[in-house]
Amino acid sequence: MRALKLLLYTLPIHLASASPEQHVLQPADQHPLAPLDGGQKPLPEHPETFPAFLDALDVLQADYFAIWQGLWPTGIDWTSAVIGTHVSASLSTLSSSFSSLTSSKSKENLVNKYFSQLVASYFGQDAFALRQEAYDDILWVVLGWVESIKFINQHNTLHYKNEGEAWYGTQWIPAFAHRARLFWNLASQGWDTSLCSGGMIWSPWLEPYKNAITNELYIAASISMYLYFPGDENTSPFSIPNTITTPGRHPAKDPKYLAAAVEAYKWLNASNMTDAAGLYVDGYHITGYTSNRSRRSNTRCDARNEMVYTYNQGVLLTGQRGLYEATGARSYLSDGHALIRNVISATGFNNTKAETDKWQGLGRNGIMEESCDAPGYCSQDGQTFKGIFFHHLTAFCARLPDHITTEKEMDKHVLEQIRKWHDKQCASYVPWIRVNARAALGTRDEEGRFGMWWGAPSHHHNIQLPELPDEAVDYRNLGVPAQWKEDGTHKRRGEMGMGETAGQGIGATDLNSRGRGRT
Repeated sequence: MRALKLLLYTLPIHLASASPEQHVLQPADQHPLAPLDGGQKPLPEHPETFPAFLDALDVLQADYFAIWQGLWPTGIDWTSAVIGTHVSASLSTLSSSFSSLTSSKSKENLVNKYFSQLVASYFGQDAFALRQEAYDDILWVVLGWVESIKFINQHNTLHYKNEGEAWYGTQWIPAFAHRARLFWNLASQGWDTSLCSGGMIWSPWLEPYKNAITNELYIAASISMYLYFPGDENTSPFSIPNTITTPGRHPAKDPKYLAAAVEAYKWLNASNMTDAAGLYVDGYHITGYTSNRSRRSNTRCDARNEMVYTYNQGVLLTGQRGLYEATGARSYLSDGHALIRNVISATGFNNTKAETDKWQGLGRNGIMEESCDAPGYCSQDGQTFKGIFFHHLTAFCARLPDHITTEKEMDKHVLEQIRKWHDKQCASYVPWIRVNARAALGTRDEEGRFGMWWGAPSHHHNIQLPELPDEAVDYRNLGVPAQWKEDGTHKRRGEMGMGETAGQGIGATDLNSRGRGRT
């Protein structure tokens, strides 16, 4: 399941690059109010890639989604929230690609099929259990339902604007918005200034850990709420401590969301959380921390976990893109492009032939790779990461808006210059994206299921295992160390364990069948 949804992003991106007049990375449109005849273009016709995208989506949902339960039974809470996000974004791709389908009935039926499954997942999502989980788990939920709202608005505008009545899916916006608001409020309780002068803590159930993903999610979710949250009149069912709201009214464009994103971005930038290659490491512990405040002497983030994961390089891109749209500050886009270039370099793209098989930090031979891919011990977490990166890359490189509303009116010529520059930068990534899309397509088995390790060699003796940095703890694949647990009981709900070996071992003919296998 996780490996399949990776392709929901590489395939549409690869498809967009197939036509010279097609805007780079544009299919998963991030601007639902852009009319189809005003610049929004569908995916180009393509004899191979678009059907492969549809097949990947079909296998994901047909094989792994239980409609009667409204969930992906083998998924844990946070990965299921991510899958829902990807389904929503895939629906946006379908909606803007109707010219690639044969008839109006088949088009609408296909969209309604997957949208109805998305609605079912709203009821299948265990919102009560998620409230007791880590702050990053909670924030994935926010991003997921905001993505669904974006799709609904886009589909309604593109195809029902002149129909006299709205698309039926708009009736779900209030419910989705309500859940997004509640979960953002819950997650915001993780912002902590008593340690490290700010930043989100990962989990209230563990020793304090200020990690990249929770802070990137907080930035991305906060700015997404500012840009896309439509408001919420529903005051039920929970009262969140330490929050002040106007009774019965939670407005759109609430400045608290923008302020939270800006503050968190400043903190992350000043946190020294990138390595020598310009990649985000996982996070910081506080040396000598004790929960007894009277005995605490150190409040600095001074014990850095040097582990590098692909998704830590991706989620921030949505935050950077959104912050540009909200403020007009080009520096956010510049930061994002610099990060993307660092990621591409860390996969060994454009290296000399002698260096191609060598681990470069996030892959080799130009193909993105998790460090757990080659040894075959990826957990469900690790199997999800690359898809997350490509989702947020797609969001970052979507068409910039023609007009943005900021405190100061921006000159249209300046905006046009920024758009052209942004498009040029994104266009330069297309060759690398093609390499990854083709590699991923090559991992499909006879049932259409994709493998996790896109760059797997054909023979076992060619495997060169990655060398992890000193002070790197791969807790997302190997489990949370005992010393991180204050009570020794923490484990994500529904997770059977890290690094489990459901598949075959190193002697497997298919290297993507090892470990958890094709899940």
